Amino acid sequence: MAQTFDICIRGAGVVGRTLALLLARERLRVALVVPPAPAAAAPDVRAYALSGASQALLQSLRAWPEAEHATPVLRMQVAADQDGAVHFDAADEGREALAWIVDVPALEARLVEAVRFQPQVEVVPAPVAAPLTVVCEGRASRTREQFGVDFDTTPYGQTAVATRLQCERPHGQVARQWFGADGSILAFLPLDGPQGNLVAVVWSVSHDQAAQALALDDDTFTRQLAQASHGALGALRVSGPRASWSLQQARARRWCGHLAGQPQQAWALAGDAAHNVHPLAGQGLNLGLADAQVLARVLHGRESWRPLHDLRLLRRYERERKAALLPASLVMDGLQQLFSRREAGLATLRNWGMNGFERSGPLKAWVARQAMGSGA
Repeated sequence: MAQTFDICIRGAGVVGRTLALLLARERLRVALVVPPAPAAAAPDVRAYALSGASQALLQSLRAWPEAEHATPVLRMQVAADQDGAVHFDAADEGREALAWIVDVPALEARLVEAVRFQPQVEVVPAPVAAPLTVVCEGRASRTREQFGVDFDTTPYGQTAVATRLQCERPHGQVARQWFGADGSILAFLPLDGPQGNLVAVVWSVSHDQAAQALALDDDTFTRQLAQASHGALGALRVSGPRASWSLQQARARRWCGHLAGQPQQAWALAGDAAHNVHPLAGQGLNLGLADAQVLARVLHGRESWRPLHDLRLLRRYERERKAALLPASLVMDGLQQLFSRREAGLATLRNWGMNGFERSGPLKAWVARQAMGSGA
């Protein structure tokens, strides 16, 4: 007899596998779609800045990476294009860390292992019929397009260039970010444990600058990064390939619906398939993991008579996540727009604003708590 499923998850990245594990805890039968692996690709140089809430979620699923792959951030330093600066310190907030910088391949490997030992989850090579299909395929989701969902996109005119660097000086568990006068944003994220010299780099620049950066030889590339980072970590050496992706803010107009002609089958979106934000605050995956957690909670709390494909149920999830996403989207979009504009006098104004925020006391503490996922 053919296996039947309660939920089919399309997309086996971090959000999709996390959701599968959460739903399996609710004794739901989950089909996780994992298509055949493509040909060998370049090593993944991405790293995620995960909040305390995301750490707690992944630890509860026994999917948190080993210590050497999840570096606690004790301090964060943000510098503007003049004298503006903002500093955050975990000790000031009474926290173990502001965030954890997590190696993407290590996190994905832990999730793969956790799914392998979860009998309620079956890995399948292609989508299967189920009362509810959850789409976690990422920003370029084809399933979202097939379902006819409008994806409102605002391009930022920038490309993120990512790589890894070995630094002359240890990172000291400090996440560093520099806003350039040309609108660029450079982030050095600490990796390889508390004593490490390795950093993940995300450099958001114009499309033309990105094309040039990707074409440079390693020595010229590292000289440019050393200049943009004001030599904060000394001499730099490239320690991985370079990757790139265009930056945008986007949101799906609908996050749930019925399959065409199938009133007994519904769909919902989660993660980057539902929304994209600028990486400058490192909140993208945290928002996606929160999607998974809220959807699992909504399904767990449904009335005994309400089926999984009930749109009234799924709209509870949609309303809650859209409301939570709005402030984060506005803040990140506002910061990107503020630092990308070059009108006369604006640089002085934004640097003055950063210094005022640095001295704001309760406001600064509240923002730190929100970023750490610790609420009000």
